[in-house]
Amino acid sequence: MALTTAPEPTRRGPGSARAHSDRRGPGRIRHSEGLAGYVFLSPWLIGLMGVTAIPMLLSLYLSFTNYDVLTPFSEVRWVGLANYERMFTADPSYWHAVRVTVTFALIAVPLKLAAALGVALLLNRAWRGVGLFRGLFYLPSLLGGSVALAIVWVNMFNRDGAFNSLLSLFGITGKPWVNDPDWALETLMVLAIWQFGAPMVIFLAGLKQVPTELYEAASVDGAGRFRQFRNVTLPMLSPVIFFNLVLETINGFQGFTAAFVLSNGTGGPVDSTLMYTLNLYITGFTELNMGYASAMAWVFLLAIAVITAIFFSTGRFWVHYSDGEDR
Repeated sequence: MALTTAPEPTRRGPGSARAHSDRRGPGRIRHSEGLAGYVFLSPWLIGLMGVTAIPMLLSLYLSFTNYDVLTPFSEVRWVGLANYERMFTADPSYWHAVRVTVTFALIAVPLKLAAALGVALLLNRAWRGVGLFRGLFYLPSLLGGSVALAIVWVNMFNRDGAFNSLLSLFGITGKPWVNDPDWALETLMVLAIWQFGAPMVIFLAGLKQVPTELYEAASVDGAGRFRQFRNVTLPMLSPVIFFNLVLETINGFQGFTAAFVLSNGTGGPVDSTLMYTLNLYITGFTELNMGYASAMAWVFLLAIAVITAIFFSTGRFWVHYSDGEDR
């Protein structure tokens, strides 16, 4: 009588179980990981849609309407390109605001970057107390465009302010700088230039990356400090200069808080501080012409995009990277 043995049960060790899960599970694992990623991203996505994307699309639609805030949204009338036509052909205050803003940016931004680079060069030395001075020079940038700082600045440049008191020590009679149409915008420029701490820190970081061997080689060739600055520092620092130039230009065109506080929200005296963003605010929230203000906002966005594109297209001619490739 033949005896038959029962087949032994297949034994699956940890390795075979892992192989089995690898054959069936990767898709599910990737799906669950992707789902978890979207869950963690959901606060940012909700904020992006609710605070940025949807309001931008809504403002684009409103720029083609006569929406005035008080009218029910269901009664908004489509006017096509009428807001843009009015902006470019029938609104002198609009072009005045453009001139004021461009003047502010063309003067304040280069002077601010020059001050930041000059102080960064002075602080790029290993001498006692340099850390304290770096912090003190950076401190104004921490205050940013705060209302409190703008109020202090206005009081400093009033007729009885600290600046006129300083001038009186030298026998100079001051004036109400913030109330003088010829000097009100200049006081805003001085405030913007004074807050050079942020680009200064970026310049300091860039200076730390310049190899000392380049200065030593230039010194051996007989180059003085000015030639070293022109032929070594500036080319090696050009990517940082480009970065600061783009950011500070955009910030310069977006100036609002100081102009609002100085003029009590009117752009005065005699519209001398009527920045573009302040004019937009007055149009939308004081005159309640939100459709026209939306059109102004979109033109402003496109103008900033064009200026940034010009910077990037011309940067390849003067921005030099350490890898030897111009971008």
